[in-house]
Amino acid sequence: MLNTLSKIFRSRSQIQRPAVPDGTRYYVIGDIHGRLDLYEALIDAVERDDAASIPAATQIILLGDLVDRGPDSAGVIERTRKWQKERNVRVLAGNHEEMFLQSFEKPDILRHFLKHGGRETILSYGISQKQFNAMTLEEMHAFLPQLIPQSERDYIAAFEEMIVAGDYAFVHAGIDPAVPLNAQKRSDMLWIRDRFLDHQGALEKVVVHGHTIFDKVMDCGNRIGIDTGAFRSGVLTALVLEGDSRRTIQTSTNDDQITVEIAQSA
Repeated sequence: MLNTLSKIFRSRSQIQRPAVPDGTRYYVIGDIHGRLDLYEALIDAVERDDAASIPAATQIILLGDLVDRGPDSAGVIERTRKWQKERNVRVLAGNHEEMFLQSFEKPDILRHFLKHGGRETILSYGISQKQFNAMTLEEMHAFLPQLIPQSERDYIAAFEEMIVAGDYAFVHAGIDPAVPLNAQKRSDMLWIRDRFLDHQGALEKVVVHGHTIFDKVMDCGNRIGIDTGAFRSGVLTALVLEGDSRRTIQTSTNDDQITVEIAQSA
């Protein structure tokens, strides 16, 4: 009897929590959506946090949707490129990056893009409100390649689809629960919602994702959603993973002031 109880308690204590590889630290940032102010503050907070922590192979992952809706998508892209010169920063493609790139193909796609935050992105590249309003859709479509250079589009087109580290998979929207990680479709990784969010069972990895807005970090065991709606809530979130520990760093606006909050997860 005592031996049986001992085995039960020992097996429970040996249950491993999801972890990233030993000696690494990951800062995973949710949907920025043009909020350069919150992003700059979060970069500063991440740098301070990393400097105050034990030395590690630090990696930074942006979960996509850097652009649209917020006021300075161009600034977010520029700041990310600068950060990549200083740090190991990897960027995942979001559905808004996909819409952005596809808007150069046909006016009808551009129309859809403009309805979903693309207007703010185009304005952030230096066109005046007056000039924007004066253009027809066809004129705007013809003007876009002059406004946003090919080098910028090539940079965005090179964003990754999925990153795997230890027991975690990082992706913009989620995955199809019925499909192995190595066979996921791009459309699902950038756009999926209900089939992924409603899945209650175990997944191949713990999926850290953005895309769907939550009031707070949503830890469901098999997935962790960290899109806290920066463009409308004024809260931008980074999930910090080190070993099997988790914590969050958030920047938020309050009376025109940006505050930083660090919280330890269970």
